[in-house]
Amino acid sequence: MFIRVKGSDPYRYLQVVENHREEGRVVQQVLCTLGRVDDLTASGGTDSLLRSLARFSQRVQVVEGYQQGQIEAQSVRQIGPDLAFGRLWQTTGIRKVLEDSLLGRRFGFPVERAVYLTVLHRLFESGSDRACDRWREDLGIPGSDTLELHHLYRAMRWLGDAKEEVEEALFHHRRDLFSEFSLAFFDTTSLYFEGAGGETLGQYGHSKDYRPDLKQMIVGAVLADDGRPVSCELWPGNQTDAQSLLPVVDRLRRRFGLRRVCWVADRGMISKGTIESLEQRGMEYLLGARMRRQREVNEAVLGRAGRYHEVAENLRVKEVLVEGHRYIVCHNPQEAARDAAEREAIVRSLEDRLKEGAGQLVGNRGYRRFLRTQRGAITIDQSKVEADARYDGKFVVRTNTLLPAQEVALQYKRLLMVEQFFRVAKSLLHTRPIYHQWDATIRGHVFVSFLALVLVDEMKRRLADRGCTLEWNAVKHDLESLSQVQVLQGDQTYLLRTPLRGTAGKVLQAVGVAIPPPVQAA
Repeated sequence: MFIRVKGSDPYRYLQVVENHREEGRVVQQVLCTLGRVDDLTASGGTDSLLRSLARFSQRVQVVEGYQQGQIEAQSVRQIGPDLAFGRLWQTTGIRKVLEDSLLGRRFGFPVERAVYLTVLHRLFESGSDRACDRWREDLGIPGSDTLELHHLYRAMRWLGDAKEEVEEALFHHRRDLFSEFSLAFFDTTSLYFEGAGGETLGQYGHSKDYRPDLKQMIVGAVLADDGRPVSCELWPGNQTDAQSLLPVVDRLRRRFGLRRVCWVADRGMISKGTIESLEQRGMEYLLGARMRRQREVNEAVLGRAGRYHEVAENLRVKEVLVEGHRYIVCHNPQEAARDAAEREAIVRSLEDRLKEGAGQLVGNRGYRRFLRTQRGAITIDQSKVEADARYDGKFVVRTNTLLPAQEVALQYKRLLMVEQFFRVAKSLLHTRPIYHQWDATIRGHVFVSFLALVLVDEMKRRLADRGCTLEWNAVKHDLESLSQVQVLQGDQTYLLRTPLRGTAGKVLQAVGVAIPPPVQAA
């Protein structure tokens, strides 16, 4: 039974209609006509009718009573975050992997629930474990009511100790997703500490966060061909990027059984020893080359004449062989024009600043590379300006693969996936600052961010399968607005769901969650 509108303006009528079957087909029968829509609306007849009908619906009375302030809420809890990511926590296999790893352990509290709570907090609020414990009170997470702050600390320490076991089990659980795992994209970043920096992880080193005054650690990430996170690696903060690649290659071959994988890494990873070691291991690679610092690249590769071939919009390539080493020189005309314009602006600024005095210019790296000091006089060195133009819009990749030059260039450019991964880990998930004192707890803290990124990646893929590209901030806001209100009417407790806003409905449908009814008896 339902209400329908019949007719056209201005003669539109409200009718009560019932569906029934006759001879195997659905037939509609008009039970009554209530009147013209405009007359009923003007006189308030529809409102009176709805209020009259509501007397015969207990649930409608509950909703109306709550909205009018006649019924007070016993509790209000956010359910959106758990509805969406609780489902993904299961479908990605993370929950099962954690529960299997915990078999035989007697912690006296639900460790898997504590890890899940921390991951969810990292996604929506971030902050310390203490903040996570307070945030839990406003959230509806089944099985988390008995958790206390010290449970979260213990869960992080266990997760740090069990990181490799969990990571490997999760990889093998999702192995079918990595069936085409032929390329491994690897890069590193640094995370600084506000506290002591653990027992051994926190060390002073080259800070990519521009905080050399604080101890830091190095975090590496490995992504598969399609950008799915595979693993994260952690080292003390005084290691260089060039020292990072080979241990990761060896560990992943041992842990995941990866033999025929081509490694793609940025120019910070390249060194003579690294390349020789990769070739001794029989590993293929696409490694960015340092154009300015490597003599072979600077002189022999960039100085070699040859035609570029257009392979994509704003991307041209040419292949150069030097003493059996294969290099792919890539050129982006758009970037070249931008580099030239920036250099021209720097030179103009230098000319103006030199007139005012040159003392402070030598300390500026952007200026210093174009200056010459002779007999105490500082001038612009035009030869350095002209030499700098050789690098405009270019990057060089060294490889031992047989891939076509255009494929090498395109795959190397996909390293941007790892940069985006770190950008999300640092800004979106607020992995920093880190206050923990123990290495195991620090590893657990960072691994929480990795697990959170696995969930976000899965959610985005499911949305993309439905043709949806949604901003994370919008998704987070709309899921947080979805709450469940518990009210008491007589002897019966009811749960009222707040309306779906914005992207929430699309997200829940994409992850395969049934949307709770607006009103249900508890």
